[in-house]
Amino acid sequence: MSGSALKIGELAKMTGSQVETVRYYEREGLLPAPHRSEGNYRLYDLTHVEHLQFVLRCRSLDMTLNEIRELLKFRDSPEENCGAVNELLDHHIGHVTTRIAELQSLEKQLKKLRKLCGQSQKAKDCQILQGLSKPQSTKARKLASHGPGCH
Repeated sequence: MSGSALKIGELAKMTGSQVETVRYYEREGLLPAPHRSEGNYRLYDLTHVEHLQFVLRCRSLDMTLNEIRELLKFRDSPEENCGAVNELLDHHIGHVTTRIAELQSLEKQLKKLRKLCGQSQKAKDCQILQGLSKPQSTKARKLASHGPGCH
């Protein structure tokens, strides 16, 4: 084991994450299994810290767990050609571009709905509530079924 042994709470604190996040990434295979103490405590080292920081950075960029798994394969095989990494990132950029367009459409719909009611009044007369009762467009249904952040 390289470096000093860290318990799970120390690893979480060092990386600005939560203990349950560490356990989750372990279960998902994104973080190598830690060594165990004689008392069966998880013991991590600086390699785990670096690995978890990589995963957390990828998540902060809204990458899926599968995308992160692919990137980790390349990170762990430094002699491999990184062409697939470029393709993965290009695909992710396309996904982000699509989500931005969907969110801009959502913003327009919400602003249009908000303009229906310019003053406080009885709920029975609220144009926003009436507007929400109308069937939505196909595009709006698609956005609602996927929800923000889903892949």
